[in-house]
Amino acid sequence: MSRPADRLRPFSLERVPSMAAGAALAVAGSTRVICTASVASEPPRWIRRGADGQPEHGWVTAEYAMMPGSTPERQRRGGGSRAIEIQRLIARSLRAAVDLDQMPGLAITCDCDVLVADGGTRTAAVTGACVALRRAVRAALEAGTLGRDPWLGNVAAVSVGMVGGVPTLDLDYPLDSSAEVDMNVVMNDRGRFIEVQGTGEKGDFSRSQLDAMLGLAEAGIRELHRVQAAALAEDDRGAA
Repeated sequence: MSRPADRLRPFSLERVPSMAAGAALAVAGSTRVICTASVASEPPRWIRRGADGQPEHGWVTAEYAMMPGSTPERQRRGGGSRAIEIQRLIARSLRAAVDLDQMPGLAITCDCDVLVADGGTRTAAVTGACVALRRAVRAALEAGTLGRDPWLGNVAAVSVGMVGGVPTLDLDYPLDSSAEVDMNVVMNDRGRFIEVQGTGEKGDFSRSQLDAMLGLAEAGIRELHRVQAAALAEDDRGAA
């Protein structure tokens, strides 16, 4: 590989034109995922209502799709069970960024569309959608749709694995294809884990290898949190 095993690919969060309340383009090496966050005033019907008939809390969900031209062979629209699994991961991760009780009656949907897939699309989607979600929350606060800021903190995600017996951070497609172990790790900006998914694709792995991979993931996610913070700080400077 052309970079050290403990280094992220070049990562950025770019602003993109969008009609949604919040948006961001996540760029991880060659992978590109456009993330938007749309705000609606009606949460899912299954959310419990209080005595006044109003929803007791809000909701955040996500959808994930690979664009037909995101891979060398055309992707069919829809995605099937893989897309459903990924969007559930994204949604769970994003709900950890907000206090749902502080956004009653509000639903935010984060759409993550993969423009170019070169590994790590779901983790790039989590990291980019978090910034899109934060921008949507800020827009709702400015519009008076939200009375209180429900934000708990940024969340970010990265892939890590064992490649040729070496713990390796941020797997692109060639690395992912040859990895003996593949993991996805999600953490908040307080250093707490939100989700850890690990699979021995071509064998098992030891506790020491697991610890090494988690250590790489923690270090990588700290870098991603710095990129997120810088992107949101730039918003503040633009609004000043």
